[in-house]
Amino acid sequence: MAVNTFGPDSTALDVVDGLDLFGRSAIVTGSSSGIGVETARALASAGASVTLAVRDTAAGERAAVSLRASTGNRSIRVVELDLADLASVRSFAKKWSGPLHYLINNAGIMHAPELRTDAGWEMHMAVNHLGHFALTTEILPALVEARNARIVSVSSSGHAASGIRFDDLFFQRDTYDAGLAYGQSKTANVLFALEATRRWAAYGITAAAAMPGGIWTNLQRYWDPVVLADMKRRYPTKTTAQGAATSVYVATRADLTLDGPAYFEDCHPARVVRKITDGIHGVMSHALDPAVAKQLWDISIELVTEKDPQPMVLA
Repeated sequence: MAVNTFGPDSTALDVVDGLDLFGRSAIVTGSSSGIGVETARALASAGASVTLAVRDTAAGERAAVSLRASTGNRSIRVVELDLADLASVRSFAKKWSGPLHYLINNAGIMHAPELRTDAGWEMHMAVNHLGHFALTTEILPALVEARNARIVSVSSSGHAASGIRFDDLFFQRDTYDAGLAYGQSKTANVLFALEATRRWAAYGITAAAAMPGGIWTNLQRYWDPVVLADMKRRYPTKTTAQGAATSVYVATRADLTLDGPAYFEDCHPARVVRKITDGIHGVMSHALDPAVAKQLWDISIELVTEKDPQPMVLA
């Protein structure tokens, strides 16, 4: 096995250097800006056909123009996807045809004020977890068709703030707390990847969560400016291209197995820790509990689908 020489300073383009992804397809959610567009850029530069799944299609089209110019890849398209709207998710999946090799569940919101979907779901859990969960399960046949598909679930060290609040998932009883809401959704991202691999590895589908690092993008738009300025002074910062590297590494190079790591940072498996002392590194054990992962999956199925989807076995 080749030695992994990638690290915190590596960019997404560094990761795909030397790879030929021609003939492979990818979906990157939230890919009109930030690490999403850099993830798309790297995959497209290596020859993959990339779909930018975005809520703002005008912004997506601007990103697509830039990506085609920088990569020379014309196989970049924009499709509308609103992860807070299950009808939009199902419409997106229904339009997809052919195999899907890379599903990068990248879009998200962070520390937003109390917002709810039409169904009454708290918005962090709705967008960061349930929308991506619905997308993945709806598009499952395409992942099976690829025969060797990867799912990347973009998480965060923010998962340390909260496990899954099964007794009050949507803050319908307790006072809303943006930090807990975000933390819970990021824990859900890791647990989803863990359980997806357990259920679907036999069909050639593996998944893992990626922690981008300290990236300052539009994701922090809800933060207090004073707090944000202090965080930028205190913590190491990556560029968006460096932040996308771990997502691209998990999608294209990581060794993912049933017993393998489920959470990566700086293009390497993260160390399990009791506390994330530097605000960045390590994964908490509550995000790696297989029993909790199964429980979350079962609840998510009840919320977004009529039945637990099973992979379509191909001849």
